[in-house]
Amino acid sequence: MSYNDEADLPVSLASALAQRGVSVEVVLADNASSDRSAEIGRRLGARVLALPRNVGFAAAMNAGIESTSGRYVLALNPDCRLDPDFSAILVSRMDARPDAGSASGRLLRGEGPELRASAILDSTGIFFTASGRHFDRGAGEPASGRFLEEEEIAGASGAAGFYRREALEDAKISTGYFDSDFFLYREDADIAWRLSKLGWKCLYVPSAVAAHRRRNLPERRRAMPAVINLHSVKNRFLLRINNQTAGEALRTLLPTAARDLVVLGACLTVERTSLPAFAWLWKNRKRLWSKRREILSKRASRRTADS
Repeated sequence: MSYNDEADLPVSLASALAQRGVSVEVVLADNASSDRSAEIGRRLGARVLALPRNVGFAAAMNAGIESTSGRYVLALNPDCRLDPDFSAILVSRMDARPDAGSASGRLLRGEGPELRASAILDSTGIFFTASGRHFDRGAGEPASGRFLEEEEIAGASGAAGFYRREALEDAKISTGYFDSDFFLYREDADIAWRLSKLGWKCLYVPSAVAAHRRRNLPERRRAMPAVINLHSVKNRFLLRINNQTAGEALRTLLPTAARDLVVLGACLTVERTSLPAFAWLWKNRKRLWSKRREILSKRASRRTADS
């Protein structure tokens, strides 16, 4: 996916096209960029899917997935550079684990125009807290000696998320594989939650290495564009609406409510540009509740089929 990413695409796309040991079909879903993103994609040899407008990260990824046919899908950010064996390693591990719906490599923070791998971790997969919050494991920590064992994790970071197509089809809902309501940010946590509840596992494979330039960090929030912070606020509630059961919500009611009050207070005072997030949630409440029923119905059907 690209949106005015001409500076990074020569590196990220080149790394995707240079994957060895696997057959690759590289598609650049371009969100109506005003720069040379689409031109660069064509010049490098990617198939460019030119979208008529900026539909957001999730919807653009959905369009890209639907235009391909491989057994596995790599959802790659334009500011992420893959090691040459990244895909082959993950294919090998997932071929050996039919119950694995997704996988994460070891992502390091990328630096400079060449996205050079630093000695700092960016993500070793997603983990969820008891109250439904999610974080990238190891983010910002020294990489040396950390997270070197293969293991099962909660989900893959969307920067370079690797998915089994069968699992994506299983989890697909009316708004796509990735829920297009998220527009950008937290869509990776949503698909991770949905896949997990349908019984799919996620593998962490540290020998698959990539470098990612992390733009959206908590300490940079006040410097981020207002539209990004707005979607971040909206999506923290949307994530729970989609996936959290009533029992899970009840068990974590106090810490979750306390955190929600902090978010609301911040929106009423220092980040008023994010207040429209609450209006959007209210305006779309009936449709969101219908989508929630759709997601929970899929889970119920799976439990019945497995019993």
